[in-house]
Amino acid sequence: MQEELNQFERNEVWTLVPRPKTTNVIGTKWIFRNKSDEDGNIVRNKARLVAQGYSQIEGIDFEETFAPVARLESIRLLLSISCVHKFKLHQMDVKSAFLNGFLQEEVFVEQPKGFVDAHPQPCLSPQEGTYGLKQAPRAWYERLTQFLVDNNYTRGSVDKTLFIKRDNDELFIAQIYVDDIVFGSTNNTKVQQFVDVMSLEFEMSLVGELVTS
Repeated sequence: MQEELNQFERNEVWTLVPRPKTTNVIGTKWIFRNKSDEDGNIVRNKARLVAQGYSQIEGIDFEETFAPVARLESIRLLLSISCVHKFKLHQMDVKSAFLNGFLQEEVFVEQPKGFVDAHPQPCLSPQEGTYGLKQAPRAWYERLTQFLVDNNYTRGSVDKTLFIKRDNDELFIAQIYVDDIVFGSTNNTKVQQFVDVMSLEFEMSLVGELVTS
């Protein structure tokens, strides 16, 4: 739980503010999960702090909601291109991805249970996305898209989660699936450059070479 809150602090997700009298304050809850290896052995106990987004009011707490999910056709295309050009695909994921998105709406949430500040009736005002908020996936996608476009990656015209970068005869391609990224290039140097650029901007976990069956 403390590790999860450390992620919130590093990303400067929220600010402690007085409880508003006329604004909806969204509850929070802890979700616990055990992560296991391929043999079924528990290797990590994970805690996730989420907002109770079901209490959000459309038109007041949020306007638009969606998640950046890749189209199946695009995934097949990515696999086909890697076969034709004979390059390997790699996978990485963004740690606490939704904490990286910038919120456009003013939202207030309750302090997490077990970690409540002693000030009289305060609550939290998120400046960035929080898991459970209906607009969090959209905010994350917009932040990631802007970052990639600023670094000369071109977004797909049909599938908005597909990003391509061309440099003469060299090709780099990346597919986004919420907080997972599958990518590859005809030039291995481009792969490492992508990993370095992403790791400087976000906290990433490099899974390694993508294995399909």
